[in-house]
Amino acid sequence: MDIILKKNVDGLGEVDDLVTVKSGYGRNYLIPSGNAILATVSAKKIREENLRQRSHKIEKVREEAKAAAEKLAAITVKIGAKVGENGKIFGSITNLQVADAIKALGFEVERKNIAIVNEPIKQVGTYEAKVKFQKGVETTINFEVIEE
Repeated sequence: MDIILKKNVDGLGEVDDLVTVKSGYGRNYLIPSGNAILATVSAKKIREENLRQRSHKIEKVREEAKAAAEKLAAITVKIGAKVGENGKIFGSITNLQVADAIKALGFEVERKNIAIVNEPIKQVGTYEAKVKFQKGVETTINFEVIEE
Protein backbone atom coordinates (compact mmCIF):
# COMPACT_ATOMS: atom_id res chain seq x y z
CA MET A 1 0.00 0.00 0.00
CA ASP A 2 1.35 3.44 -0.95
CA ILE A 3 1.02 6.26 1.55
CA ILE A 4 2.20 9.87 1.88
CA LEU A 5 3.71 10.73 5.25
CA LYS A 6 2.35 13.80 7.03
CA LYS A 7 4.84 13.57 9.94
CA ASN A 8 8.37 12.25 10.34
CA VAL A 9 8.28 8.54 11.23
CA ASP A 10 11.50 6.97 12.53
CA GLY A 11 12.75 4.20 10.30
CA LEU A 12 10.20 4.96 7.59
CA GLY A 13 10.62 8.48 6.21
CA GLU A 14 10.01 12.17 6.56
CA VAL A 15 7.20 14.59 5.77
CA ASP A 16 5.79 14.28 2.21
CA ASP A 17 7.72 11.09 1.44
CA LEU A 18 5.86 8.57 -0.70
CA VAL A 19 6.47 5.16 0.87
CA THR A 20 5.16 1.64 0.49
CA VAL A 21 4.12 -0.17 3.66
CA LYS A 22 2.14 -3.27 4.52
CA SER A 23 -1.57 -2.57 4.38
CA GLY A 24 -2.21 -3.45 8.05
CA TYR A 25 0.48 -1.04 9.27
CA GLY A 26 -0.89 1.71 7.04
CA ARG A 27 -4.59 1.20 7.73
CA ASN A 28 -4.38 0.36 11.42
CA TYR A 29 -1.63 2.64 12.65
CA LEU A 30 -0.23 5.30 10.29
CA ILE A 31 -3.47 6.67 8.82
CA PRO A 32 -5.58 6.70 12.04
CA SER A 33 -2.77 8.31 14.05
CA GLY A 34 -2.49 11.14 11.50
CA ASN A 35 1.04 10.23 10.45
CA ALA A 36 0.04 9.48 6.85
CA ILE A 37 -2.67 9.62 4.21
CA LEU A 38 -3.52 7.18 1.46
CA ALA A 39 -1.60 7.95 -1.75
CA THR A 40 -4.48 8.49 -4.16
CA VAL A 41 -4.01 10.17 -7.53
CA SER A 42 -5.26 13.53 -6.20
CA ALA A 43 -3.10 13.26 -3.05
CA LYS A 44 -0.04 12.59 -5.23
CA LYS A 45 -0.78 15.69 -7.32
CA ILE A 46 -1.15 17.83 -4.20
CA ARG A 47 2.12 16.40 -2.83
CA GLU A 48 3.97 17.23 -6.07
CA GLU A 49 2.63 20.79 -6.05
CA ASN A 50 3.64 21.25 -2.40
CA LEU A 51 7.13 19.92 -3.11
CA ARG A 52 7.53 22.21 -6.11
CA GLN A 53 6.48 25.28 -4.12
CA ARG A 54 8.77 24.44 -1.20
CA SER A 55 11.81 23.46 -3.26
CA HIS A 56 13.46 26.90 -3.10
CA LYS A 57 12.96 27.19 0.66
CA ILE A 58 14.23 23.66 1.18
CA GLU A 59 17.40 24.34 -0.84
CA LYS A 60 18.13 27.50 1.14
CA VAL A 61 17.68 25.68 4.47
CA ARG A 62 19.78 22.75 3.21
CA GLU A 63 22.66 25.08 2.26
CA GLU A 64 22.52 26.68 5.72
CA ALA A 65 22.52 23.22 7.32
CA LYS A 66 25.54 22.16 5.22
CA ALA A 67 27.45 25.27 6.31
CA ALA A 68 26.59 24.62 9.97
CA ALA A 69 27.60 20.95 9.60
CA GLU A 70 30.99 21.93 8.16
CA LYS A 71 31.61 24.42 10.97
CA LEU A 72 30.61 21.92 13.64
CA ALA A 73 32.74 19.13 12.12
CA ALA A 74 35.81 21.36 12.44
CA ILE A 75 35.23 21.94 16.16
CA THR A 76 35.93 19.52 19.01
CA VAL A 77 33.05 19.80 21.45
CA LYS A 78 34.04 19.60 25.12
CA ILE A 79 31.74 17.96 27.67
CA GLY A 80 32.47 18.22 31.37
CA ALA A 81 31.72 15.30 33.68
CA LYS A 82 32.42 14.41 37.28
CA VAL A 83 35.32 11.99 37.34
CA GLY A 84 36.32 9.39 39.91
CA GLU A 85 39.44 7.28 40.06
CA ASN A 86 41.28 6.16 36.90
CA GLY A 87 39.42 8.62 34.66
CA LYS A 88 36.09 6.84 35.09
CA ILE A 89 33.08 9.16 35.11
CA PHE A 90 30.02 8.89 37.30
CA GLY A 91 27.14 7.76 35.11
CA SER A 92 27.59 7.99 31.35
CA ILE A 93 27.52 10.56 28.57
CA THR A 94 24.34 10.48 26.47
CA ASN A 95 23.10 12.35 23.45
CA LEU A 96 21.42 14.84 25.80
CA GLN A 97 24.77 16.07 27.14
CA VAL A 98 26.17 16.20 23.60
CA ALA A 99 23.13 18.21 22.43
CA ASP A 100 23.52 20.66 25.33
CA ALA A 101 27.23 21.14 24.55
CA ILE A 102 26.47 21.74 20.86
CA LYS A 103 23.69 24.18 21.77
CA ALA A 104 26.14 26.08 23.99
CA LEU A 105 28.32 26.60 20.90
CA GLY A 106 25.38 28.21 19.07
CA PHE A 107 24.16 25.34 16.87
CA GLU A 108 20.55 24.16 16.92
CA VAL A 109 20.41 20.36 16.98
CA GLU A 110 17.74 18.18 18.53
CA ARG A 111 19.00 15.40 20.75
CA LYS A 112 17.09 12.74 18.81
CA ASN A 113 19.24 13.63 15.78
CA ILE A 114 22.47 12.75 17.59
CA ALA A 115 23.79 9.19 17.61
CA ILE A 116 26.86 8.43 19.69
CA VAL A 117 29.11 5.95 17.86
CA ASN A 118 30.60 4.05 20.82
CA GLU A 119 27.96 3.89 23.55
CA PRO A 120 28.07 3.78 26.54
CA ILE A 121 30.70 6.39 27.35
CA LYS A 122 32.04 5.92 30.86
CA GLN A 123 35.66 7.11 30.52
CA VAL A 124 37.37 10.45 29.96
CA GLY A 125 38.56 10.72 26.35
CA THR A 126 37.70 11.64 22.77
CA TYR A 127 34.68 10.10 21.04
CA GLU A 128 32.59 10.51 17.88
CA ALA A 129 28.92 11.17 17.27
CA LYS A 130 26.83 11.41 14.11
CA VAL A 131 24.68 14.51 13.89
CA LYS A 132 21.79 14.81 11.45
CA PHE A 133 20.92 18.42 10.69
CA GLN A 134 18.32 17.83 8.03
CA LYS A 135 17.35 15.22 5.47
CA GLY A 136 20.51 14.51 3.50
CA VAL A 137 22.77 16.65 5.71
CA GLU A 138 24.68 14.55 8.22
CA THR A 139 28.15 14.92 9.74
CA THR A 140 30.41 13.20 12.23
CA ILE A 141 31.69 15.33 15.08
CA ASN A 142 34.40 14.76 17.65
CA PHE A 143 33.69 15.44 21.29
CA GLU A 144 35.94 15.23 24.27
CA VAL A 145 34.85 14.21 27.74
CA ILE A 146 36.88 16.18 30.27
CA GLU A 147 37.01 16.39 34.05
CA GLU A 148 34.81 19.08 35.60
